[in-house]
This record gives sequence, structure tokens and C-alpha cells, in this order.
Amino acid sequence: MDGQIDRDAIIAMENATLPETQPAERFPSRQAAGRGAVSNPGVRFDRHTALPFDDGWETLSQDVGELPRLDTTLTRDSTRSAISWNSSPDIGFDRAVNPYRGCEHGCIYCYARPTHAYLGYSPGLDFETKLVFKPEIAELLEKELRKPGYVPRTLALGSNTDPYQPVERTLKLTRSVLQVLDRFNHPVGIVTKSAGVLRDLDILSSMAKRNLARVHISVTTLDARLARVMEPRAATPARRLQAIAELTRAGVPAGVLAAPMIPALNDAEMEKILQAAARAGARHAGFVLLRLPLELRQMFEDWLHAHFPDRARHVLSLIRQTRSGELNDPRFHHRFTGQGVYADLLMSRFTRAARQFGFGEARAQLDCGRFTVPAGSADGAPSQMSLF
Repeated sequence: MDGQIDRDAIIAMENATLPETQPAERFPSRQAAGRGAVSNPGVRFDRHTALPFDDGWETLSQDVGELPRLDTTLTRDSTRSAISWNSSPDIGFDRAVNPYRGCEHGCIYCYARPTHAYLGYSPGLDFETKLVFKPEIAELLEKELRKPGYVPRTLALGSNTDPYQPVERTLKLTRSVLQVLDRFNHPVGIVTKSAGVLRDLDILSSMAKRNLARVHISVTTLDARLARVMEPRAATPARRLQAIAELTRAGVPAGVLAAPMIPALNDAEMEKILQAAARAGARHAGFVLLRLPLELRQMFEDWLHAHFPDRARHVLSLIRQTRSGELNDPRFHHRFTGQGVYADLLMSRFTRAARQFGFGEARAQLDCGRFTVPAGSADGAPSQMSLF
């Protein structure tokens, strides 16, 4: 989302109560080939919704197996700004660039899914298949960096959706953003679960030599089968660890995010994830407890019952224990870590493992003092000469 996002708006959005008719509006819970969600909730802002209807031909039967493969569609984003700003005390950056809205990785747990409703799309399968992209993102970013009075701080690349999702292979919008940041000597922090980041190793290694770049790779599990179910189109866990190793060898500071940790599903792997990442060369580590804002609450529950019916109730019970009896707690300073005995245990385990595997050092700040506005302008025309 572009524009200023204040704290009250975030809390209101995540804690909003959906209409009582929402569960009835969900499409049948079936798995689409190569996709993560098993449901496609209606858009919460729509006054009218379409309900599934069985016409007698068993088109809505639960016994027909997988849905047909769904193609990915791309729509141009006409937004005339590149940088999104936030004032959240839970996030270590105040600005971000997101070349894409929606994400083909299909991670069922993605906290960004509900934002797709602002575009008129469902947070379910629409989020994975109906992508919106900003073809002029590089030019828009350059114009904003050239504005008088712009003060540089580390810019997050891909804070809402993954900047290296599969479509980046052809559109190369993330690369175009990095090229602008490289020319301006502007620091950037990247979070991704894709080995596609290695395609831009030439730019990132050059920026890293000037202390302008760092990359964090999200690793949710070391079990390739579980990863395929949770995040069907993301890189395998082994490939992500390999990306950490290659980034490190190229001199790019790399870290690992064990995120999200899902009680009784992948949280038992926390120590193993940190150990494997440390061996690959990761310098820093973090973890985030599962968040389930808005439609994600019911979508995740549907997904659990579809794939893990034997433990679904137990997983949901543990989540509620970390969220004051609910499936989501949007309060600042609680959103990412939770509270209660189980949440405290996760934090203690992470702290101990981080210390054990050498992640105790403080993360160095990237260099904002190198920022320089290059000659010329965003449209290629020569800049006006100063009179003084």
C-alpha cells in the first residue's frame, strides 16, 4: 500500500470484525494445483457478493479432487508514487518499495493477503493469481529521491510481498529499483524467500562494499514437503540456505528469518533452522510469531483442516494461547511475538539458539551518509544548473 499508514489505521484494519455472512461467502475448500489457499473469501468492501451454487451437476462436489490449474494474470498499477511510508513502532524501517502487489509464492500464512481487498480482489486465490505490478517503479522512485529535502534512511524492498517472486524473472522490476538505489548510494534492506535474489548479486555485492545493502532470507522449515504445502511456489529450503551461502561469499551481509513460527506445525524446527543458516554464513537472525489479521484467520483455519486435520484443533488452541484467547492480536509490541507462556517459551528458545549459533552481535547500521543525487534527472534530461 502506498501513502502514509498511521498506527491507529493498522490496529483498526487488523482487528476489524468481518461481516457475519463472511463464512458463507467462501468458495468450497479445495486445493488448486500449485496454489496455497484452499478458499477465496469475498472482498470485505463489496456490498454484493457471489455465492457458490450447486446446479445439480456436482460442480461443487468436494470429491472431484483438485481444482484446475489457475493461471497468473498481471495488471498494471497506475499509482504515481513508489515509496510507502509507515510509523509502526514494531518495524525497523519507515519506508519501503513494493514493485508487486499480490504474490505468486502462495504462502498460506502471509500477513499481506488482506491488503489485496483494497484492490477489489480476494485475499485468497486472487492474491496468488491476480498480481498488480508497477512498470514505472524505477522512474517514480528516482523522482522521489530527487525531491528537495529528502532524507535518506534504509529502504525496505519487498516489505509487503516478495520482490523476487517468479514474475520478477521476466519483469525485472526489483532489479530496476536496485539500479536506482545503487546510483544514489541509497541503503537498502531486502527480505525474500527466493533464491532469485542471486540474479542481482552483481549490484548487491557492489553496494555491500559501500555498506549499502543487506539481505535476510526467510526460512520457515527445513522439511521440503511441508514447505511445498505452506508456500508452494517459493524456493525449497535447501535452495534458500544455498542463497545465504552465496550472498555471504560475495560479501553481502546475509541473515535468516525463522518466520513465521507456527505452534505445533514448524516451531519445533527453530533451532535447526538457525543452526543450518549459521553454517551457511548468516550473520543475523530473527523470528516472528504467526499473525492472522482479518480474512487470514478463517483462511488459515480452512487450510489447516484441509492439510492437517489431525492437529488443526491443537494448532489453533496454541495460537489462541499466544494471542489472549483470539487468533490475532494487532496491538503494537505484541503483534510479532505474542504473549503468554507459549510465546515466552518461543522467545527463550530463540534467544538461547541465537547465542549458541553466533547470532548475538548487534546488527550494524547501513551507511546513509553516502547518499548523493546524481547529475541529470529521472527522465534523462540534464538538470538545471545552479545560479550560485
